[in-house]
Amino acid sequence: MTILYITGAGVSADSGIPTFRGADGYWTIGSKNYTPQQMATRHMYKTQPGQFLLWYYRRFASYRNVPSNYVHYWLADQCNAGEARLITQNIDGLDGRAGNADYVCIHGRLDMMTAYDSQDVLHTATTGVPNIFSGNILVQAPWDDVPAALLDTGANTNDPAIASDAEMETALLHLCRIVPGAGPQRGRALKPYVLLFDEYYTDLYRMGTAERWMTDASRMVFLGTSFSVNITAIALRYAINQGIPVEIVDPSPVDLGIPADTADVTYYKMTAKKWIETQYR
Repeated sequence: MTILYITGAGVSADSGIPTFRGADGYWTIGSKNYTPQQMATRHMYKTQPGQFLLWYYRRFASYRNVPSNYVHYWLADQCNAGEARLITQNIDGLDGRAGNADYVCIHGRLDMMTAYDSQDVLHTATTGVPNIFSGNILVQAPWDDVPAALLDTGANTNDPAIASDAEMETALLHLCRIVPGAGPQRGRALKPYVLLFDEYYTDLYRMGTAERWMTDASRMVFLGTSFSVNITAIALRYAINQGIPVEIVDPSPVDLGIPADTADVTYYKMTAKKWIETQYR
């Protein structure tokens, strides 16, 4: 029996990370001139990399050191024991920090970067790679190097909190190997390892592995997700087509409107932690 867990932002809320689309969520707050849906795009990275990196750093990097919580550690134990598999929509990397040896972070991780290239090239480079974190495809994001980079690039301070936008952009471009005014160069520039709104699922994000795990699942459990992204729709389609039982766990679960005679879906109106305590006490 293989249980496939698919987690969303609700799982990381106890670690202090805003939920995906809440009032202060990742994709709710934009920049001065652009919405999040405009900022978080490959187009913005290519055409205005300084603004993109500054927005990304200020919205995401501040959460890079938050601790994993009970649910992350429980999932890691289940997966490492071979009793379950995990696909997470979260980019916080907390499942990895909790010790999960092999899981799919289908939207990437904020603590990692990859070389900028075409998506097809990156897909080919990662096809069939069992766990991309064990290879050299990704590098650590240089967020902790920002203070030194500020001084190296001529800023009047090494404090990101008081540095000007222009100083921050220059420092971030330097760290990501992008020449100001030239745009990112393929094979040299670093791009945050995160799936953007105008990108598509590839094996850089282990999409092939995710689909195999969906096919092999005997049960799917969705924890803390609003079902607002494509991967949840894809997983549900697999479950319905193959008759896989589905459990949806969330304090305010989304009613998917699936007729009872077409799928085995059970709703649990509770947090992931409470569900674990209820099911596995």
